[in-house]
Amino acid sequence: MKKCFLLTGLTIIFFTGLCFAQAPHEIAGIVLNKNISDYSHIINEDTDLPIRFREYLREVETKNINGFKAGLILYANCTNPGRIIRIKLKYEDSTKRFYDNLLKEFKNKFGNPSEWRGDPFHVVVAWKWSFTDKDGNRISLNLQHNTKDTEEKIGNSVKLTMTSAIEEEQRCFDEKHPETADAAKKEKPDAQGCSSTGRALVSKTSGWGFESLLSCQWIDVSIEA
Repeated sequence: MKKCFLLTGLTIIFFTGLCFAQAPHEIAGIVLNKNISDYSHIINEDTDLPIRFREYLREVETKNINGFKAGLILYANCTNPGRIIRIKLKYEDSTKRFYDNLLKEFKNKFGNPSEWRGDPFHVVVAWKWSFTDKDGNRISLNLQHNTKDTEEKIGNSVKLTMTSAIEEEQRCFDEKHPETADAAKKEKPDAQGCSSTGRALVSKTSGWGFESLLSCQWIDVSIEA
């Protein structure tokens, strides 16, 4: 398979699968739609947990991956258990210069982003690309740099999500557990990052520099035209 190498200073990052002009499916050798069991050698199984209030999803931390300081893989737990539907990685290089070089490379490969996802003051700088692949799967790619927000880890991160698969998993769970689905709707949380009953955050993503799957936050599956 063709590989693409991004060289910045002395850091080499492997972007297997991000070299294609079409919808990306892979980051650092981790591929959307593959089974999590295929990556047992790079995940910390002790960290594998279901996401609270999103039991149709599970999340597990990665071990050390060259060029990245941390990672999370989110996978399905209903329609197709084990299917990878989100990859979240934080780069070793946390500098804005590195982010600017990444953004330039991403724009060269995927064109201009579909949507600004940062804040008005550019404390968090984030761009989103939206794709539909040849099989009709909707995929989003987020690239983010956090400069000062102490509630999130400082640095650079990338997130690749098969948004249509998340929707599919939620529908599956709602059909199998209608009582739970109804109860979840009644407990729809507020907009402060925690539920009205003060429950803990849903996902380890919190503090990562990503949009978290919080108890008060619905999954963003918007697709740009």
